[in-house]
Amino acid sequence: MTPTQPVPSAADAECVELTRRLRRRGTVVLSVFALLWAFAAASGTGSATDAVPLTVEVAAVLVTAAAIRFGHRGDAAPSPRTVNLPANWARGVGIVNAAEVAAIAAVIAAAAGSGHPRVIPAAVALVVGLHFFPLARLYDQRQYRWTGALLAAVAAVGLALTATGLPDEGLRVVVGLGCALVLWATAYHLALRG
Repeated sequence: MTPTQPVPSAADAECVELTRRLRRRGTVVLSVFALLWAFAAASGTGSATDAVPLTVEVAAVLVTAAAIRFGHRGDAAPSPRTVNLPANWARGVGIVNAAEVAAIAAVIAAAAGSGHPRVIPAAVALVVGLHFFPLARLYDQRQYRWTGALLAAVAAVGLALTATGLPDEGLRVVVGLGCALVLWATAYHLALRG
């Protein structure tokens, strides 16, 4: 007698497809935001037409394009596990993202209004990092906790360097490149491992 493979139910197939879509969407979103942080870092390396910022920007575009390509390849192995999303997860994601945008606007306004615009890169990195903690639960992506912790660490380094008087350009390079690397690492993890 030949053993038969279990036939996946429609619900199982739907869960696998949702997991694949979320994996792809996460890869794109993380990669695009990493690209923005990399461009912020490049802005601290010279004028827009200098060789160094142009090189950083071209490399950032290539790394981003590769991550998106990996995330959308047709022969990608299925994620080793399917997501187990909480009830109303999409609404929760919307609330978290809206709170993140509001917090970033508040941080920028408070820093600029108080005469401390130098803290903006690190403060924004902290807000972005913190928003990954509830997203880890809402998307059932445990690795987002590491993303949040690493972004918070980049923010802490940025705040420490702000206190030491590092010039604005240097702050943009450190915080921007640090955040870009963390987000790209997460994007590649999603693209390659799920």
